Amino acid sequence: MTELVFKGKEFVFNHHLTVPFRPLEMHPEKGVGAPSLDSNLIIHGDNLHALKALLPTHAGKVDCIFIDPPYNTGNEGWSYNDNVNSPMIKEWLSANPIGVEDGLRHDKWACMMWPRLKLLHELLAESGSLWVTLDDNEAHRAKLILDEIFGESNFLANFVWQSKDTPGNNSSGVAETHNHILFYRKSEYFSSNMKDRSEDQIANYSNPDRDPRGPWLGTPLTRAEHRDRDFYPIDGPNGRKVSPPTGTSWRRPPEKMAWLETDKRIWWGVDGSAEFPKEKKFLSEVKDQVVNQTWWPYQFAGSTRNAGSDIKDIFHGEKVFDTPKPKRLLERILDVATDPSSVVLDSFAGSGTTAHAVLAANARDGGNRRFILVEGENYADTLTAERVRRVINGYAFKGTQREELLREPLTRAKLRNATALHEKVQRCETLDGRRFDRIKTEVKDGALIVTGERAVKERAPGLGGGFTYCTLGAPIDMEGLLTGADLPDARAVAALLYHTATAKPFDPAAMSEAPEIGEGVARLGEGAGRTLWLIYRPDLEWLKSGAAALTLARARAIAATAPGDHLVFAPAKFVSRELLAAEKLAVEYAPLPFALYRVEMA
Repeated sequence: MTELVFKGKEFVFNHHLTVPFRPLEMHPEKGVGAPSLDSNLIIHGDNLHALKALLPTHAGKVDCIFIDPPYNTGNEGWSYNDNVNSPMIKEWLSANPIGVEDGLRHDKWACMMWPRLKLLHELLAESGSLWVTLDDNEAHRAKLILDEIFGESNFLANFVWQSKDTPGNNSSGVAETHNHILFYRKSEYFSSNMKDRSEDQIANYSNPDRDPRGPWLGTPLTRAEHRDRDFYPIDGPNGRKVSPPTGTSWRRPPEKMAWLETDKRIWWGVDGSAEFPKEKKFLSEVKDQVVNQTWWPYQFAGSTRNAGSDIKDIFHGEKVFDTPKPKRLLERILDVATDPSSVVLDSFAGSGTTAHAVLAANARDGGNRRFILVEGENYADTLTAERVRRVINGYAFKGTQREELLREPLTRAKLRNATALHEKVQRCETLDGRRFDRIKTEVKDGALIVTGERAVKERAPGLGGGFTYCTLGAPIDMEGLLTGADLPDARAVAALLYHTATAKPFDPAAMSEAPEIGEGVARLGEGAGRTLWLIYRPDLEWLKSGAAALTLARARAIAATAPGDHLVFAPAKFVSRELLAAEKLAVEYAPLPFALYRVEMA
């Protein structure tokens, strides 16, 4: 494999491991709805630190990542700010912002991207995908970096997006009207939603229960990874309770699973004896041949001019952002790479288009997709989050709103089956007719296009939903823990310790205090074949006292809560390993704060 060598690479190669962990601090007054770190998130802060902060709770859980990093044209004024332990790179900090005359600007860009892409790779689920928009300045370098981090075999496509719908002036005499979208998967477990279907594949659809919605295909309702929030029992036939197999979880959250049951989309087999259910995917509803080429014209994926109009409508005609991405572009990506319960991350959030597209997708199909936006600039609250607030709650607007509901490329095979096309149009009219004043159908650019139109006189309706606004707390510092100068709250310590011990994301909902065992004792959850515990309070005098120690009485009480092994993080212990073994207590001790120290230096 060809390797990209750039100045500073040896210093940033493992820099993501040395980035300190900083807990997320919620600001309820800036969000919408009840604050929760398990909800939609908008994080204001350096994206390198924000990605590290997400690891304990979101490692391996993100289904789709879209990023729109600096294109490094030399005219953007972006700055290199990473605190890398290298005298050469420290000199770069005094040479900001980075301009076109900077002879090292491509090296600096690569050094900025490397640790962020490493963390994004850790956050991505095995069945997830990454999408990166760039232009000709860095796309070729980015591909070599991504090949090294994700593997050449996981490169899927370089989509050429016609980002401009009108040619502009260029000193070279050639109008640049496109951007690149590099498309990678995490592993072979990724499956695209958009595939051309052969006659053999269509033959897999059947209708054994004579469902009036027509032929359907049963797809597994379990995913090959454990997610605490998606591991719950459901009601099966004959009153039995069914949970996913160990190490897996349901693909749908409880509320979506309930909807599937109500809508009769869960299949337990002809006689109801299947061990695990499947979801019925109807042939009439499955999107077909939407992505069949790497050329994405602006009619299909929107243009920068469309994006400017979108955001001006939301902000009363003001131009509040120079380079927004069109919502339609993100909608195309979500169509390919997400299902109704996916988690979507954008760590260069800008104007918040990704969140807008996620909320719009949920409003269309009743999904429960979640977004995580990270923005480091000061407009994270006044622009990024404000756009999302307005989209959720509605905003002042007068004019006509249009939403594309269906785009079907017309092929000979589809024209021969005109009845199926007519049924899809009718479905749009039935399902979306209430949301719009008019459903418009036309044939344009070789495609059948169905558009919903709504006249708005005073206020555009909101899409609903909510989000939690966060900033980054102070880094968990080894010396601060030793001296008591910096004592983070118990949940932040728990998240970091759990992720370190199990290499799995921490579920805050699984953490529970155990006052019956002792003050400051909390059960963190299960992972790596054992139950994890923490004895901690952010109080230096208490941490120095015997109340913070693992004692024989506490070890007995902990062992009695559940069979199997237990790991206890505590500042001290007043019981020997020999005594624990003599009493056959499967309780292991890990000292604080040195357990955290080992984490940071791993």
